[in-house]
Amino acid sequence: MPGPTLFFSTLMSDEARSIARGVEKRDPDLLDRLIERYQYRLFRYLVYVTGNKDRAEDFFQETWIRVLERGHQYDGKSKFEAWLFAIARHLVIDWQRSKKPQSLDTLTDPHQEHPLQLANENDPSPLHQILSQEQEENVQASLEKIPAIYREVLVLRFQEELQIEEMVGVLGIPLSTVKSRLYRGLEALRGALQRGPA
Repeated sequence: MPGPTLFFSTLMSDEARSIARGVEKRDPDLLDRLIERYQYRLFRYLVYVTGNKDRAEDFFQETWIRVLERGHQYDGKSKFEAWLFAIARHLVIDWQRSKKPQSLDTLTDPHQEHPLQLANENDPSPLHQILSQEQEENVQASLEKIPAIYREVLVLRFQEELQIEEMVGVLGIPLSTVKSRLYRGLEALRGALQRGPA
């Protein structure tokens, strides 16, 4: 008899394949369920990476349009949310490239016109749960001080709870680079926390 882990992964892959078939057929009921399930996480992620709520709303709508247009590209071999976040991220990168000759990875200057900002979230995340209430504000401020490439991996891993392998698909970078950015991001955050508010 298969163990619980194997059983769970089989259930997950069955669900992913079912979503893949539905998305390819543009099933409106499935799309409604997917939007309901992922709307909060997707919108929060877009606010984080754009630093602008109105812009995030535009990207949110555009992401779901792309899901409809490119449903045939999702094969169900990975989690749907990893594919979804990758679409959203590419939209933001394309927008950044058209606005200025730079990519999301280069948005590290806190003095730029629209620096990447983290939204204030009331819902606790795994990252927030391990911190006392007094430190939470300090962590948010410290996150804003670290480079965007590190901030993004910390948000995906601890706020959105994506596995490292899923982050590879979202970010389109090698596993070793994801691990390196996570390590460096945590070090940068620790340093920013130790320095305290400027």
